[in-house]
Amino acid sequence: MNADGVGETDVVVVGGGPGGSTLATMVAMRGHRVVLLEKEKFPRYQIGESLLPSTIHGICLLTGAAAELAKVGFTRKRGGTFRWGANQEPWTFAFSVSPKMAGETSYAYQVERSKFDQILLDHARRKGVDVREQHTVTTVLGDDDRVNGVSFTDANGNTGTIRARYVVDASGNKSRIYQHAGATREYSEFFRSLALFGYYEGGARLAEPNSGNIFCEAFDSGWFWYIPLSPTLTSVGVVVRHDLASKIQGDPEEAMTNLIAECPLISEYLKGARRVTEGQYGELRVRKDYSYANTKFWRPGMVLIGDAACFVDPVFSSGVHLATYGAMLAARSINSILDQAVGEEAAFNEFEHRYRREFGVFYEFLVSFYDLHVDESSYYWSAKKVTADTNSDLESFVNLVGGVSSGEEALAQRYKSRSGEFAKAVDDVIANQEQSMVPLMKSSVVKQAMQEGAKEQARILLGEDFGPDTPVFPGGLISSPDGLSWSLPG
Repeated sequence: MNADGVGETDVVVVGGGPGGSTLATMVAMRGHRVVLLEKEKFPRYQIGESLLPSTIHGICLLTGAAAELAKVGFTRKRGGTFRWGANQEPWTFAFSVSPKMAGETSYAYQVERSKFDQILLDHARRKGVDVREQHTVTTVLGDDDRVNGVSFTDANGNTGTIRARYVVDASGNKSRIYQHAGATREYSEFFRSLALFGYYEGGARLAEPNSGNIFCEAFDSGWFWYIPLSPTLTSVGVVVRHDLASKIQGDPEEAMTNLIAECPLISEYLKGARRVTEGQYGELRVRKDYSYANTKFWRPGMVLIGDAACFVDPVFSSGVHLATYGAMLAARSINSILDQAVGEEAAFNEFEHRYRREFGVFYEFLVSFYDLHVDESSYYWSAKKVTADTNSDLESFVNLVGGVSSGEEALAQRYKSRSGEFAKAVDDVIANQEQSMVPLMKSSVVKQAMQEGAKEQARILLGEDFGPDTPVFPGGLISSPDGLSWSLPG
């Protein structure tokens, strides 16, 4: 920063959540200068606590944060348990069913976001990112042709300006910075819902080995989530349809009590539990109209990621997955351009194409998942349909909800070749589950997206042993060997 309060960098990232810290880390790992401006002081509260394996074992492994996360002791999430659809009995899926998440990668974490986000932000610092907390961006700078920086105010009221080759908006769903990308936010008419959520001590747990699973229960007014954050702390939220908004208006305590009473299993699990009333978890919160996508994800000099770009629905915990996946794609584009390896339009078209496809797959599948008049076999089939997966309906479903649905079919064979014994166990599990459970989905758009995520995870795990990359669409780009940028195929 010079005497006039003006600084200069390669990239300025607005927002220090998982998307912003992931992108900043990946760009800094390529040796580029990155300044990250976060308006709050970490640790801070955030919702979105149930993660997917692709985030932990793929992207966090790529950035180097996975080892730090493993030390914390977050609750391990091995799958999900649902009382949903025409089947009145709870049904469970396990990530281990998919060879794409075999062995050591067949779990994710349930996290307290204040801790998880702090770890990723501190990791970005260690990778060379200039992290500045309590810095609020007030203006995006540029002209009709290009964005070229931001103005900000710090905690002491001092103002400053940073000029940058690229501005990344990772500021979340409430910020309006995305408008500087020339984008319009289009809200989903289908997912016009409201969520009321809080935290409870002493709630029950599912039986082992599923005690760390997210549990979801559908009922006439909507559905509940039940996320075990620790042996005693549980995140509990209810999502209701927009036309039933009156159920959560007025006194939130009374509303939550009444809605819990409508759900038999949620009521049972919370019998004897007490709601947390102090600290960061001490209030009941409401979020509404949260499903949307912007009409543009980038313009020259600016890119949108995470909730600044899009959000689907919380039922399969896709929020952090989409944020970190979009961050990885955008970081590759920025690195490629700064390294003069790929042109700007080609790099960001690759980013937007892949990002929108991943969003679209989750959106299309979740529309079918809200049909509560069918059993789980129909849900499995829908996942297979939207991903165009050639595996079984059950595997297709698990690949999608595990966040590994956007790669190549060869990935499953890669995992099997690395772990023959586990592969046989997977085959046995699939055979047994298909006999004892109604298969969930017999469906095609979701196949491609599931494969891409799986390919990225395998490439990170296996490195050069994975073999050459291939474009995911005609004329597209491929990932560099280190996963940090794009390359031209061939």
